[in-house]
Amino acid sequence: MRHQSPSSWAFICVFIAALVHLALGFSIEFSVDEAHYALYAQHLAWSYFDHPPLVGWIQWPLVAVTSSEGIIRLIPELLWAISCFLVYRVTIELHHLIQGRNAGYLTNALPSANLCGLMAVLTIVAAPMLHILAIGLLPDTLLTPLSLGLMLMALRWLRKDQFSTGDWILTGILLGLAGLSKYTAAFTAFALLFVFLSSPKKSWLTKPGFWLAALTALLLITPVLYWNWVNDWISFKYQLAHGGGGEWLLRRLAAYFGVQILVFGPLLILGFIIFLKDCIHGAKISLFALIGFFFIPFAIFTSLSGGGGLPHWTSPAWFCLAPFAGIGLAKAWAMQHRNWIRILFLIQIALCCIGFAYVLSGGISNASIKSNPIADLYGWKVAGQKAAELAKATKAEGIAVQNWTLGSRAAWYASPTPVFVLDQRRDQFDLWFGEIPPGGSALLINWSGMPHSIPVGNKSAFETCEPLDSLEIERFGRVLSKFDFSLCRNWQGPGRSE
Repeated sequence: MRHQSPSSWAFICVFIAALVHLALGFSIEFSVDEAHYALYAQHLAWSYFDHPPLVGWIQWPLVAVTSSEGIIRLIPELLWAISCFLVYRVTIELHHLIQGRNAGYLTNALPSANLCGLMAVLTIVAAPMLHILAIGLLPDTLLTPLSLGLMLMALRWLRKDQFSTGDWILTGILLGLAGLSKYTAAFTAFALLFVFLSSPKKSWLTKPGFWLAALTALLLITPVLYWNWVNDWISFKYQLAHGGGGEWLLRRLAAYFGVQILVFGPLLILGFIIFLKDCIHGAKISLFALIGFFFIPFAIFTSLSGGGGLPHWTSPAWFCLAPFAGIGLAKAWAMQHRNWIRILFLIQIALCCIGFAYVLSGGISNASIKSNPIADLYGWKVAGQKAAELAKATKAEGIAVQNWTLGSRAAWYASPTPVFVLDQRRDQFDLWFGEIPPGGSALLINWSGMPHSIPVGNKSAFETCEPLDSLEIERFGRVLSKFDFSLCRNWQGPGRSE
């Protein structure tokens, strides 16, 4: 650090991580979610069954000209780099707010703002889960820079105690784009509202700019509202049921909390604890309101996790925690309390490297095929192409799978062959491809990583299924998975449940 400024080191670390992301991105096939959202770009619409449309819209220019996973993954990589830059900027602004002469927050001096920014960026680079957002485009990848942008606007409000018309319009645009990214952007909007409410005076309520921002945000999310209105609000119904999960269990809550610490790293938590302990004596309520950008979504997702939840849902919240953690870690570093920071950073970086190597290896282990989660990232391209060829040769109506997570890769890699999901739940595939006509035939894909019984012998299945071919996927001499292809005839045609 003696030979480079903190800002230079932050850039170097982000650049090195980006090179690793790109190498991995050009080496593996699409995950289930990536393929699903790439299909959004192939089937442009005002919105979609399970998410708002921006995750598809933003990919459309690249998807229209290429099917290369690595090229398409340049989009999440750019968004991740922008998020790291915004973490650095938010940390600088937060530092200025705390150190402001009239802010009334802190009497003890903080380390330099650039050192705090570097530490904040390092907590992101060392967080294993956050690298997933850089390699694969998820709605959370989009929501992250938008949440940080809104946090930056909140800091600007607290420092100036007023907004220009341009500031209000920019805030409305960020809110609208966040709403087009993911429905949970509502949690970020609540955090911003709490920052405004923390002000002793509520004069912003009478400002034309505030209502202009609200109108701008509403206009931007109009496509989502219109699409859901036309489609009987199916997206909102699905999200409410999906967010609630199944039966609430305390052990799920405990497991979720433990997984959060593991995949995002204790470095963020340590830095935040130091920040609370040493950096906010005499703080105004507005500073605590800023922490709502982390606490509100994290608390909601964690409380719902007893019924089920995915660990990456909280990713934007952890990005918003990084500026606080960066200031705390910089404070500890300046006071020569450096050993724990070094140890945790090296452990987390080692975990990231192990994870990258494990993915590139194909998850090779002595475990059975079914228990290898990395097998999911290999083989779908050749399997999809083979399925498309077999469907064409047998004049089948399309390709059939028995779970939507299998359908995403099949539909992407076998495009433009229709893909039918053989369950009774209405989903996006029904909107894209419709249903197999009664008496129709389909080329069935059965994958060893998620095997199903052959769908014959009842009124909600085919009359017959004839095995046609199989395909084993190998990596470094080990079998990762197996695809079986069958021609199924005379579909009996079940009804769909909403």
